[in-house]
Amino acid sequence: MSNKLRIIPLGGLGEIGKNMMAFEYGENILIVDTGLMFPENDMLGIDYIIPDFRYLLDKKEQIRGVIVTHGHEDHTGAINHVMGEINAPIYATPLTRGLLEVKLRDGKLYDKVKLNTIKAGDRLNIGPFTVETFHICHSIPDGVGLGITTPAGLVVHSGDFKFDHTPVDGWPTDYAKLAEFSGRGVMALLSDSTNADKPGWTPSEAVIDPAFDEVFRTAPGRILVATFASLISRIQQVANAAMRHNRKMALVGTSMVENARMAQKLGYLDVPEGLILPSEEALKMPAKKVAIMTTGTQGEPSSILGRLSTGRNRQFDLQEKDTVVLSSHPIPGNEEMVHRTINRLFQRGANVIYDPIAPVHVSGHASAEEMKLLIHLVKPKNFVPIHDELRHLNQHAAIAREMGIAPDNMAVVENGTVLEFENGKLSVGERVRGGYVFVDGTGVGDIGPTVMRERESLARDGFVLVNLRRDRKSGQIVGQPEIISKGFVFVRDSEELMAAAREKVVAVAGKANGSLPKKIEDTLAEYFYNEMKRRPMIFTMVNEV
Repeated sequence: MSNKLRIIPLGGLGEIGKNMMAFEYGENILIVDTGLMFPENDMLGIDYIIPDFRYLLDKKEQIRGVIVTHGHEDHTGAINHVMGEINAPIYATPLTRGLLEVKLRDGKLYDKVKLNTIKAGDRLNIGPFTVETFHICHSIPDGVGLGITTPAGLVVHSGDFKFDHTPVDGWPTDYAKLAEFSGRGVMALLSDSTNADKPGWTPSEAVIDPAFDEVFRTAPGRILVATFASLISRIQQVANAAMRHNRKMALVGTSMVENARMAQKLGYLDVPEGLILPSEEALKMPAKKVAIMTTGTQGEPSSILGRLSTGRNRQFDLQEKDTVVLSSHPIPGNEEMVHRTINRLFQRGANVIYDPIAPVHVSGHASAEEMKLLIHLVKPKNFVPIHDELRHLNQHAAIAREMGIAPDNMAVVENGTVLEFENGKLSVGERVRGGYVFVDGTGVGDIGPTVMRERESLARDGFVLVNLRRDRKSGQIVGQPEIISKGFVFVRDSEELMAAAREKVVAVAGKANGSLPKKIEDTLAEYFYNEMKRRPMIFTMVNEV
């Protein structure tokens, strides 16, 4: 057996989301997280993206377990796709397990996988790996970081973290455990890099309470608070504000309702009986007596907030004195969609409050000073920045250099780059697959770069379809060619353009010796570009009669 530890990032390095990492020692593999990534603006038609974990498929029998650090989509969203391919136990804290159960039931996998409930402070023996979980603060309760003792050395995986001294659940990060790891000697620290370019400290979740109090005190009508369905701590803060200001509360959206019900059952959401009403009942109450929580903070057109912004929501519509609070930050790449939604909400008469207008959201990730503190506490020999784009990974590496970690003991890598540790020394190995797997409807991985380029071209310039009939014997065109345009020009308003295009089709058809469709398409492509400076996709159908 090789005495090398191999760490393979399959997602989350060089991008925002789809976090997934494999720890491999000999013929034993431990997986940490199975997340998804939201599509970027140019990924037309894509629902979400999952990690390319084909590296693991011929090593299925070597996978000893899957640990999920917390319940956010970028760490849990691919669980059905992964567990549909492998057979290994899952380990998660109670709240994270509850969120996973919802997904696994939806994917009809709940009865096929083994779910193990763990708690912060547990010690797990998974193959040759001894995993110690420790509590970390984040924007969702019950998150853990990992101390993974391997035959090659101790690796600390921070998970998503911040050092919040006044968290909503009153449970700060376990500083003592981090210091204990340091005393044993940490071979490598893998640390969350999301806010590496933000100086100072990330504000505490506690700063949101006064902002919510101000909103609830001054709002003249209904209050609609939009956030992520998994952000249980924010649901708790809205519930607390509703109690303080004598409002009832309603949750709208299947995922938010299910997550809140599960969090209440497990004791992570403390709400008195009668505060949360069914949405149908709450909508009949006086406007000043109700607060509604919903999803859609990323401008998703199909979300409830997205439908409200365009007047397409079936259950209820916006009212003129409604106050809408966006309690989240836009995921990078989503800014345009979020701003468009905010503008539409204003157009429909709502008052919209969002950060930085008021501190109604704070990040769940550490800023630069907290990253320095983690390095101080852990004192790692080697350092690997994880989670987020290359600009964040490189900035985090610069912070580590400031803290005295030698450049030779650091690795800034992207997905698929294998990191090897032998005798405490870090080296960069080969590159395995670590790209995007697009999920579009029920299709998983059947959309590739070629299809995405075609979608971009169709969205940019549309298409033109040429339909003509040709005599089988003589080869002559029968009648006039039919030209159909979608997304290029409106045919009725471009009669001269299309008439000239038909003449060119007839002329080409009369003297074509080779492939007629290709000659027509090349001729029209040149003509349309000269006339319109556009490049529509052109298709030709020749029917022999």
